[in-house]
Amino acid sequence: MAETVTQIQQAPDYLKPGIEKFLEGATAQAGQALDTSTFAPSVVGLGALQQQAQQQAATQAGLGTLQFDPNTGAVSGVQGTGVAGFQPFLDTAQTTLGGVSPMITAAASRTGPTAYQAFESPYQTAVRDATLAQFDEQAQMRQQGIRDQAAQLGALGAGRTGVQLAEYDRKSDMDRALLQAQLNQAGFTQANQLAAQAFGQQGQLAGLQSGLANQQLGFATTQPQLAAGAIGMSQGLGQSDLAYRQAVQDAQQGANRLAAFEPVERLARFGQGLTGVGGMLGSVQTQTGPAAPVQSPLAGALQAGIGAFSLGKLFG
Repeated sequence: MAETVTQIQQAPDYLKPGIEKFLEGATAQAGQALDTSTFAPSVVGLGALQQQAQQQAATQAGLGTLQFDPNTGAVSGVQGTGVAGFQPFLDTAQTTLGGVSPMITAAASRTGPTAYQAFESPYQTAVRDATLAQFDEQAQMRQQGIRDQAAQLGALGAGRTGVQLAEYDRKSDMDRALLQAQLNQAGFTQANQLAAQAFGQQGQLAGLQSGLANQQLGFATTQPQLAAGAIGMSQGLGQSDLAYRQAVQDAQQGANRLAAFEPVERLARFGQGLTGVGGMLGSVQTQTGPAAPVQSPLAGALQAGIGAFSLGKLFG
C-alpha cells in the first residue's frame, strides 16, 4: 500500500509576525459589522423655499393651506379650502355682465309706437291750452270787430253780415284745429326724439358695461399667467436650494464612506505588501483611493430636470 506524503509550504519566518498581525486585523474586522447608515444614499427633505412654492401653487388653485411632514417636508395634508386666484376677477366680471341685461331691457322699452309717451313734457298740456285760449280770445276780438263794423254801416242784422261771421268762424275753427295739431305734432316729435336719444344712450351704457366685463374677464385670464410666473421663480429658487443641500449631504456621505473604509483599505494594503514580499503566498485584491460615489436619487432627479414642485410630489 502506497504512502501519501502531504507537503505544507510554510511562510518564511520573517513574514510570520506580519501574517499574524494581518490575520488578527482581518479577524477583528470580520467580527465587527460596518455601520453604513452614515453614507447610505438618502434624499434631503424639502426646504422652506420648496414648501413656499407649493403653497403658492395651492393657493392659486384654491386648495387651501397645505400641511407638511416635519421630517421630510413633503405635503402631508390639506386644511380647508380657498378661492382660486382668478376667481374674484371672474365673479366681478359675472356681476358686471349681469348688469347688461337690465340695460338692454330698458333700451327695448324706448322702442315701439308708445315709447314717446314717457318723454312727453309735463307742461305740454298747459302750453297747448294757454296757446289755444289766447287764439280763442283773439278770434272773439276779431269777431266782435266784424260786428262793430257792421253796426257802423247799419248792416248788423243783414244776411251778408251773418255770412261773413259764419265764414270767419269756419276759418277760425280750421286755424284753431291746425294750431292744435301743430302743437301736438311738435310735442310728439320732441318726445319721440328724446325716446330715440334715450335708446341710444341706454345702448351705449350696455356696451360700456359689456366692455368693462370683458376687461375683467381679461384680468381673470391674465392673473393665472402672472401667478404662474411668480410660482415658477419660487420653484427655481427652491430647486437651487434643494440641489445645493443635496450636494452638501452627498459630499458628507462620501467623507463618511472614506472614513468607514479607511481601516479596511489600510489592512488590505498591508496584506498586499505581505504578498509582494512573499510571492508564493498568493495575492490580495484591494482598492486604493475613494470608492466611486453613488448618485443619490435626488441628484439623478435634478439632472433629469424635474422641478422642485414635482420633486415634492415625487417624494411625498
